[in-house]
Amino acid sequence: MGRGLLVAGTTSDAGKSVVTTGICRALSRRGLSVAPFKAQNMSNNSMVTLDPVTGTGSEIGRAQWIQAVAARAVPEPAMNPVLLKPGSDRTSHVVVMGAPAGRLEAGEFAGGRKHLADAAFAALDELRSRFDVVVCEGAGSAAEINLRAHDYVNMGLARHGAMPTILVGDIDRGGVFASMYGTLALLDAGDQALIRGFVVNKFRGDVGLLRPGLDSLEALTGRPVLGVLPWQRDLWIDSEDSLALTSRPAHDGAGVLTVAVVMLPRISNFTDVDALCLEPDVRVRFVDDPRALAGADAVILPGTRATLADLAWLRSRGLDVALREHARRGGAVLGICGGFQMLGAVIEDPDGVEGVPGSSAEGLGLLDVRTVFAREKALRLPTGSALGVAASGYEIHHGRITVGSAEEFLGGARAGSVFGTMWHGSLEGDALRAAWLREVATAADREVRTGVVSFPAAREARLEALADLIEEHLDVDLLLGMLADEPALPTLTGILS
Repeated sequence: MGRGLLVAGTTSDAGKSVVTTGICRALSRRGLSVAPFKAQNMSNNSMVTLDPVTGTGSEIGRAQWIQAVAARAVPEPAMNPVLLKPGSDRTSHVVVMGAPAGRLEAGEFAGGRKHLADAAFAALDELRSRFDVVVCEGAGSAAEINLRAHDYVNMGLARHGAMPTILVGDIDRGGVFASMYGTLALLDAGDQALIRGFVVNKFRGDVGLLRPGLDSLEALTGRPVLGVLPWQRDLWIDSEDSLALTSRPAHDGAGVLTVAVVMLPRISNFTDVDALCLEPDVRVRFVDDPRALAGADAVILPGTRATLADLAWLRSRGLDVALREHARRGGAVLGICGGFQMLGAVIEDPDGVEGVPGSSAEGLGLLDVRTVFAREKALRLPTGSALGVAASGYEIHHGRITVGSAEEFLGGARAGSVFGTMWHGSLEGDALRAAWLREVATAADREVRTGVVSFPAAREARLEALADLIEEHLDVDLLLGMLADEPALPTLTGILS
């Protein structure tokens, strides 16, 4: 049986995904077979994997997909056995082992998930039978004591696998020592016994100034600080959490082309624009107000897990009028998946895939396309060509489109400078991205440099740099020792112990 490690956090967005990804690549460098794992994601950012034998498509969280790439492992559903895709504030669409599995209401979140826990535990056990090390990522805070009785993502997972756990805290938010000590103190004795050490993340400044606090934390808890990771804005990775949109590497200065990305309330697969953010002649802005479209050369309507609801939101803010006016002036528009469907004539949901059966709405009318939601989800990795170059991407959708008079474009449609595609990830292809930017530049009467950045090479360079950061600032040898040792550790008393 392979060894397991849980990377837990004091809060959401503490850096668990980044630390887990870096550890995956660092351990892979040492010749170990490594698999990432997250028992349950709550995210609308996902990716498609294909079964090598049957060719069946499956859906997993985007973070676990990039962690598998970091680990040099083939991504598979067992790496993220439960994926919850929020469709509203109270309802999530459930994906189990890569396939749709109904809905989960807010009231069921605590006690109605035993079958999900069983699936997660089985997937972890199976991965550990095939890999030397399974690096697990927790979710939210490790001390969500209101959910502990039914937890299978944080300490419940660690207890199931008897896994050593490291606790990651974000010092950039402030209060990192209190959050680390408090998180440990809120756990019961059995959970505390598995917390083996701490990682301070996102530190800016002289580590020497931090030393008294680190020493005190170690003395108070009897557990080591494995390392202090410095703030590195340029080490962003494919993320699962829309909180990470605030740290996307969008250019703040003047660029040759300005691309406005509409921040839909239920935005999904926002990594579609990551490659644009690296282009030196492109300025990317995330917007939610029609006035922010002024001066944009191109507008991107991204994917969404709630197409009809987000279309209504778009209209409520006047963004529909601004988009039509932008297109009327000859400005480029790119709709991706749900965003593409909004650009069409009508969207229909006869079976209530997104909510109420029989729901429908008129689209923005910029493309001659009709969308009807089907119960079965399409999960594919398509390839083809567009704009004279080869292209590829991935499809995750319930919508079935019918194209009228519009020109075909990447599984979607095009009319002049308005583009719509069902393919996520197409802009990650260097050739397709360059060709589309040239189309945008031509419509804007500009010139743009292309071919300056290779996105696949940039992603690989980021993973290597992240592993370098882990190796330099984290005691990886101590971490590996934790996988084998079971020391007796002190229990903090007076809280729940």
